[in-house]
Amino acid sequence: MFNKFLGKFSKDLGIDLGTTSTLVHIPDKGIVINEPSVVAVNMRTDEILAVGEEAKKMVGKTPSHIQAIRPLVDGVISDFEVTEKMLKYFIDKVHSESFTLIPRPRVVIGIPLDITEVEKKAVEDAAKSAGAREVYLIEESMAAAIGARLPVADATATMIIDIGGGTTEIAVISLGGAVTWKTLRLAGNSLDNDIIQYVREEFNILIGEQVAENIKIKIGSAVPLREKMEMPLRGRDLINGLPKEVIVNDGQIREAMQRTINQIIENIKITLETTPPELVADIYEHGIVLTGGGALLRGIDKEIAQAAKIPVRVADDPLTCMVRGASILLSDPELLAKVMSGGTDNF
Repeated sequence: MFNKFLGKFSKDLGIDLGTTSTLVHIPDKGIVINEPSVVAVNMRTDEILAVGEEAKKMVGKTPSHIQAIRPLVDGVISDFEVTEKMLKYFIDKVHSESFTLIPRPRVVIGIPLDITEVEKKAVEDAAKSAGAREVYLIEESMAAAIGARLPVADATATMIIDIGGGTTEIAVISLGGAVTWKTLRLAGNSLDNDIIQYVREEFNILIGEQVAENIKIKIGSAVPLREKMEMPLRGRDLINGLPKEVIVNDGQIREAMQRTINQIIENIKITLETTPPELVADIYEHGIVLTGGGALLRGIDKEIAQAAKIPVRVADDPLTCMVRGASILLSDPELLAKVMSGGTDNF
């Protein structure tokens, strides 16, 4: 009863609890938080020093007693306490401008398709411990499809590929559920690791995650570009241990990322092969939709279209599709009941 009373003064939230970043969306307000899923902890005192953007700046730069922790690995919680504190920080931050002393929002959170019951319970418990009064879990690919305004409840197949930070989800959705799907532990972070490995092998230079991600964003591509792009790369020379700078171009970075891109494409083909023929006909007619941060990689849609022989398009603002879908469900209880994967029983 008390929770329901407090809920009247709380803002309902759609949350994309991602490996790389966490997004929070409020119906009628839009995205209110878009910050890295990183928490800086003082290991001596167990004190949280920074969350989100401030904590990400500390990655790879902390003394031994401070750790910048990513509490989610491959889309699932690896550190329950840190995830709970991170969620509490974001929920409190959303309500900081209002007069709510104890926020008790309804929350819709995206989860991977291959998540176990134990992992589902961990997400639900973390959200409730962080202050949510009701938690609804929805599969990320379903939420992304809803956010991209695709007809998920119809008897028409929708194929969506959500390329996130830790996972890539390939799903064929029809009548409010995933008919065939695949979850890969290959996504944006894998592309960063490919670049780190390539630079190490080709130039004998060691670079960090943030440098690799920056290179991927600035000059990374899945297909050859019309105009050649290049940028300086700085790291530590593995031979003499001193700082070193080299110039890398888009062709080299494309070569570095090719293995992961090819594996994602191979799994898209496998998913299509196991999809019922009636649904494949729909997919061929309507095409494939790309969402997630990985969809922003230059030419990834063209590369997939060429390999699958099916039209591919990138959703509008692919990075926020999932969280927008979660937020839409808050104002559509009928659709939420149809597509919900688990969570709070009292509707």
